[in-house]
Amino acid sequence: MAGFQFDPTQLSQELQAFNQQLAQSYQTLSEIREVDVWQTPKTEIYRQDKLRLYHCPAQGEQRCTTPLLISYALVNRIYMIDLEPERSLLRRLVEGGLDVYLIDWGHPDRADRFLDLDDYIHGYLNDCVDQVCLHASSDQLNLLGICQGGTFSLCYSALYPQKIKNLITMVTPVDFHTPDNMLSALARYVDTDLAIQCYGNLPGELLNQTYASLMPMALGVQKHLNMPGQLQSKAQALSFLRMERWLEDSPDLAGEAFREFFEQFFKQNLLIKGEAMIGEQRVDLKQITQPVLNIFGSHDHLVPPAASRALEQACSSQDYEALELGAGHIGVFVSGKAQTVVAPKIVDWLRLRSQG
Repeated sequence: MAGFQFDPTQLSQELQAFNQQLAQSYQTLSEIREVDVWQTPKTEIYRQDKLRLYHCPAQGEQRCTTPLLISYALVNRIYMIDLEPERSLLRRLVEGGLDVYLIDWGHPDRADRFLDLDDYIHGYLNDCVDQVCLHASSDQLNLLGICQGGTFSLCYSALYPQKIKNLITMVTPVDFHTPDNMLSALARYVDTDLAIQCYGNLPGELLNQTYASLMPMALGVQKHLNMPGQLQSKAQALSFLRMERWLEDSPDLAGEAFREFFEQFFKQNLLIKGEAMIGEQRVDLKQITQPVLNIFGSHDHLVPPAASRALEQACSSQDYEALELGAGHIGVFVSGKAQTVVAPKIVDWLRLRSQG
């Protein structure tokens, strides 16, 4: 502290500027009546229990002949890829000529306490694949999995390789025990049986708090200090609030599915070992021989790059490609690079491999 220079005049100016920003943010927020998401037109084509399957038809003249199914994680909602027109990975894919289908897992309640990974992968995901193929009159589809939905997609592609033409994974953990995986290190101390006894289904809010605790300054103190500056105009405020709406819209996790996923993947790292079980079937990633595009962020604090890079050696694809983006876990979808780099890459990569 000996070299610290304290300037009362500068401090006074900074406080006045912050106070002006704060007053303007109140004014801006008072003018907003609704925070809209789900920007791209979609049609529900199938529902089962809480699950909904949506279709967003391709636009433009150059269209990919194979449909694309997107599977998101069970926590948070899939409209992350469609927050607003300027930050919509979904819209860029549709505009690029992809026929896109989306799984919305919905919000589990107490009736779903005993849903397990068998139900989600052999049941819901498999049913959605069949419904997409039926709707699109196609024998196969392209599968894109995001985060935990990417892990589900890996399991599914290994178990049902004949149904998947091309596989894309985004910010997807494969090796859950890399040294820099803070979430996995924390998860190993969670008593999953006790958690399920206490909660039934694991609260999504609890998971959000856990994620935020991994970067307490950036996602806590600094975020709130910067907030007034992000609310100066209606457009800025809506952009901020759409993200906040998505962050807080966190479904609970079905109890048994949560227990199985944490025990097998986070604690025992069975996926990379080839020992994960979905129902009575073992998941062997070497069964994945389809073309694979693996996309991840170099600054991802939830799924560090090493956790995703492990896929190259774990699968048997002879057409494997990785795309590392200079972004965090969410930036991979909503940053400018997501619109100008990620979406065009997916479109071009799929179009090249999906014809015929």
